[in-house]
Amino acid sequence: MRVLIALGGNAILRHKESGTAEEQIHNIREVCHLIARLVQSGYHVAITHGNGPQVGDILLKNEMAKKTLPPMPLDICGAESQGMIGYMLQQSLDNELRLLGIDRKIATIVSQTMVDADDPAFSSPTKPIGPFYTAMEASKLKDERGWTLINDAGRGYRRVVPSPDPAEIIEGGMIRTLYEGGFLVIASGGGGVPVILDRTSGTLRGVEAVIDKDRSAAVLARIIGAEILLILTDVDNAYLNYERPDQRALGRIPLAEAKKQLAAGHFLKGSMRPKIESAIRFLESGGKISIVTSPRLAGEALAGKAGTIITG
Repeated sequence: MRVLIALGGNAILRHKESGTAEEQIHNIREVCHLIARLVQSGYHVAITHGNGPQVGDILLKNEMAKKTLPPMPLDICGAESQGMIGYMLQQSLDNELRLLGIDRKIATIVSQTMVDADDPAFSSPTKPIGPFYTAMEASKLKDERGWTLINDAGRGYRRVVPSPDPAEIIEGGMIRTLYEGGFLVIASGGGGVPVILDRTSGTLRGVEAVIDKDRSAAVLARIIGAEILLILTDVDNAYLNYERPDQRALGRIPLAEAKKQLAAGHFLKGSMRPKIESAIRFLESGGKISIVTSPRLAGEALAGKAGTIITG
C-alpha cells in the first residue's frame, strides 16, 4: 500500500520545548521508529512535514541578528527549514531501517509549490508567523517593510502573511520518479516554498506566504498515487464539539459524513479544519482512505483500529 505521511511541525518541536537540536532529533527518532516499522510491514512510504515552529525560530534569529546580518525573506527561510528537518528525518529513518536490517534509499527534496498570484489570500493575510512585537515596533515594521501586523490575543503584535491554496508542486515529476523507483521520499516540507509564475518572463519567483502543509499533502499524495493519506497530529482523533462537555471522537466515517460535519463548522480553522479539508480533497481526487490520528496510534489506525478514518 502506498502511504503519504503528513507529519505536523509540532510533533518535531513540542509545546514548551526550547527547540534544541537534541530535542528535535529525539522527537523525530520516535516518529521514525514507528515509520520504519510501517516500512517493515510492507507500506511504501513518502513523508511530508510541517515547519511552523522551526520557521518561527529562524525568523526570530533573523530579527535578533539583523544589525549584523541581512535578514532573509520568508521563502528562503522556508527552504532552510525544509533542509534542516529533511536532514533529521532522513538520517533518523535511515538509522531505524538499518536496525531492522532494511536497505532502502531515502531522498529529501527541497520543494517549491506553485500558487496563483491572483489567489484572494494575497489581499487578506491571515497566517501569524515569527516573534511578537510591541506596538511601536509593529508600527515601524509596517512602515519600513510593508508588513501586515495584528494584535495577537493581547500578547503583542505579530506579522501575518497570506496562506494561498497550492496548485502544483514544481518538483512533482522528480518526486514521482524517485518514489516509483523505490525511494522513500521526504518532500514538500512546510507545504513547500510558495512560488508564482511571472507571466512576462515565464520564470518562478518566491513569495512571502505560508502554504498549509496538509493542503499540499493532498496534492503530493495525488502526485505519487498514494492510496492512503495519513495525517499525524497531536490528538488521537478529529472531534465533534471539541473541548466541550459533549465532545465526541470521530472513528470510521464515510466521505459524505466528513463533508457534512465540515460544513456544520465542527473543525477549527488553523487546526483540524485544513486536515479534514485535505482528507476530503484526497478522497475526491481518487484516494482510498484518509486518516487523522496521533503518531503513537499510526499503526493501529492503518489497521483500522484507531483514529479518524474517512473512506470514499
